[in-house]
Amino acid sequence: MKSLEESVTTAMDGSDVRIFPYLPYILQDLWELGTIPDTMIKLIKKHFTNYSNQKVLDLGCGKGAVSVKLSQQLKCSCYGIDAIEDFITFAQQKAKEYNVDQLCKFEVGDIREKVKDISGYDIIILGAIGPVFGDYYTTLNILSDCLNETGIILIDDAYSEDHSEFVHPLIFKKSDITQQIEKAGMIIVEYDILNTDDIKKTNDYMYDKLKLRCNELIEKYPDKKNLFLDYIKKQETENVVLESKITAVTLVIKKKRRL
Repeated sequence: MKSLEESVTTAMDGSDVRIFPYLPYILQDLWELGTIPDTMIKLIKKHFTNYSNQKVLDLGCGKGAVSVKLSQQLKCSCYGIDAIEDFITFAQQKAKEYNVDQLCKFEVGDIREKVKDISGYDIIILGAIGPVFGDYYTTLNILSDCLNETGIILIDDAYSEDHSEFVHPLIFKKSDITQQIEKAGMIIVEYDILNTDDIKKTNDYMYDKLKLRCNELIEKYPDKKNLFLDYIKKQETENVVLESKITAVTLVIKKKRRL
């Protein structure tokens, strides 16, 4: 198993674990870290009616943008877990700012360990965190015990088309994802595909912000210049991949009904 720092670095599109302690500084200007809260709100409203009764588990919640906005608009209770303490502190501040601190609970921790003692959730969100738990089959087997029988799992991810020659170590083929979900005893009930123009707009905004902060760190720590330049370059590469090589999607997944 990867170390916590390695896992988080990968989820943040980094390749060098030494970047881990600098992530709060690099991402300080961003609240939404990849997952679009409005997308999650739209999908939850589509698949549930009694929103305020729903319990949401936000794994790898980042700075809490999804949970805070869900609680504000749908009045549901949210429990967010993330490994970066500064992110959780920020999320707690935002919950107070949006007057949902009674509905939102945020905690620092390793989601791979925390889920072992969690159950009874109606909605589980994996928002653009990559294969932290492993492939889809492994992930869904782990999360199955956390999810109510009628609940849903929302996974913000991407896949490559079956006919595509593009290969990425963290990206699965569409058919592989479908097969793994089926093997785990679950089904995809909806594919919500992101608009390419929206992806590019978000990527450009995030890239400009993190590049600015990386350049500030280069000024402050010139001996670590290559570390920060490499992170900038990795973001450029990942943005190209996301915008032109793969399909960004939010999957709505449910357990199969037992006969």
